[in-house]
Amino acid sequence: MTDAMSSAATIVRAAFLKIDPDVTLRAVDALDLRAHAKVSAVVGVPLRQLQQRRDVTAFATTAPLAALRGLLEVLSLAPLEKTIELLGDHAESPTYDQLREAVDQLLASGTSNDDVVAVLAYAVGASFPAGAHCRRLLEERPAFSLPTLPDVVAPTVLAAPREVSAEIREQRRHRREDEKRRRKSASSARPPRPTKARGVSTRPAANTPTPTSVALPTSEGRRRLLLTPLETGRFDAEHPLVGAVFVVEIPFDRQDPEQPDVKSKERPVLVVAASSEELLVRPIYSSPSPARTLFRPWRRVGLDHVSYIADERVVVANEGPAPVQQLAQLTTAEWNSLT
Repeated sequence: MTDAMSSAATIVRAAFLKIDPDVTLRAVDALDLRAHAKVSAVVGVPLRQLQQRRDVTAFATTAPLAALRGLLEVLSLAPLEKTIELLGDHAESPTYDQLREAVDQLLASGTSNDDVVAVLAYAVGASFPAGAHCRRLLEERPAFSLPTLPDVVAPTVLAAPREVSAEIREQRRHRREDEKRRRKSASSARPPRPTKARGVSTRPAANTPTPTSVALPTSEGRRRLLLTPLETGRFDAEHPLVGAVFVVEIPFDRQDPEQPDVKSKERPVLVVAASSEELLVRPIYSSPSPARTLFRPWRRVGLDHVSYIADERVVVANEGPAPVQQLAQLTTAEWNSLT
């Protein structure tokens, strides 16, 4: 597999270029993506566009990874169940030979190469324990070989967010407070509004409660993350660690020939779901790519350069009460602004 095929996100995208477009379109056409369906916009909008435009290549190269993973799970669902049955007691963590034999049995029973590619790519994208074996099968079998993604120009950032000094913040705060006092004063000086005469008695009934004002919420709640069915069974989207930015050890997708002994690197990540044993995170990088978007709160959370958050989700161990180093917690507005 080439360097371009090294990341899990790229494997998921390339799988849609490998699978027959008609297979993909039949799968998306079978989905209920109407406005009332319980599908988040980041998933539903790209899938509806695929239904309408019928351009699988554009979907594979530009759609958010959440939408790609969701549709890939749909494609792999039936053959994945067959694979689990064939592996039996070894389904949780099979060896390479056990997985290879199960794939051969799948093919012998009439399962298509497209179905097998969907299973292998989904297992890699979902960080299954057998993900490394799935990568190997994709590399070694010519029938499963994935194409190289076409070059997509990532959007550039014209300017980094400006640093606002403490003095300017204080001036703005004073102006807001002065404006509030001015409005309050003008409101109190205004004469009371005359009430409209009614044809019935204006005396309230003895048991009629006095109307009270209702306080409206000042901000919307944190948007709920849409997990795949397998992720839902494995992680809690409401875990206390969700929304936290940590520095953790992220394993490399492939071996670096120049540093073969280096298997992982400390990297900032955003926790999107968690359990007592594992964290589901989105890694944060210093360079852009088609599978990454600008991480706008990079400066506030303590990063020293413009950063980009990956679409891909990676599973890391949740060791002890907290991971290695916590940098910050995203605000509700920052969380909701993520794509």
